[in-house]
Amino acid sequence: MTEELFREDAYLKSCDAQVVAVSDAGIELDRTVCYPSAGGQPGDIAILHTSAGDVAITDTLKGDGPGVILHVPADGSPLPGVGDKVNVELDWDRRHQHMRMHTALHLLCALVDGQITGAQVGTDKSRIDFNIPESPDKELLESGLNKLIAEDHPVLQSWISDAELDAQPDLVRSMSVQPPRGSGRIRIIDIVDIDLQPCGGTHVKSTGEIGALRIGKIENKGKQNRRINIVFDA
Repeated sequence: MTEELFREDAYLKSCDAQVVAVSDAGIELDRTVCYPSAGGQPGDIAILHTSAGDVAITDTLKGDGPGVILHVPADGSPLPGVGDKVNVELDWDRRHQHMRMHTALHLLCALVDGQITGAQVGTDKSRIDFNIPESPDKELLESGLNKLIAEDHPVLQSWISDAELDAQPDLVRSMSVQPPRGSGRIRIIDIVDIDLQPCGGTHVKSTGEIGALRIGKIENKGKQNRRINIVFDA
């Protein structure tokens, strides 16, 4: 299993690692700061510094085996060998935007009373779908979102067991994506006094770090499905 350094500390920008396997699917390391695509958050991109030269990592994905993370190299990159020591340098600016957006989507969960039917985190634009019959008021929603951001609520994480989550099913807001299981513990993201739910993604330390946002289109995607788009208010 790949040691998921990003899970404990989303602010790590680089790490030293050892190559475990190399295949057509990607490069497996014993540890990484790169988040693999999951739960609507894109996989990280990075530079892999190796003795054979720098390797551009264009995506990070989950492998077939439990706990396996694959770093996808750019075509034509010099590949390291199994056992090689490498340094992983994350594209931090891109990741940090994902962290800000992902935490903002959790804030929307606190403002919209409905189950989540889908979500997608992006660097400039993100969206979340709710199982609700009517669209919320756009201006009120934007005002409420930015109020929670400006209040600068701490964002904390803790861990519970699979059994503890099974005993509290209401913690899971998503109808389409379940929190990552199998490691013996599940991470809980707590935006203090605002939102509490299991999540495997990366988040900022407090809501003030998100920055001002605007609500984009609120789209009708079905009888009971409303898509809310958000963008940074640059």
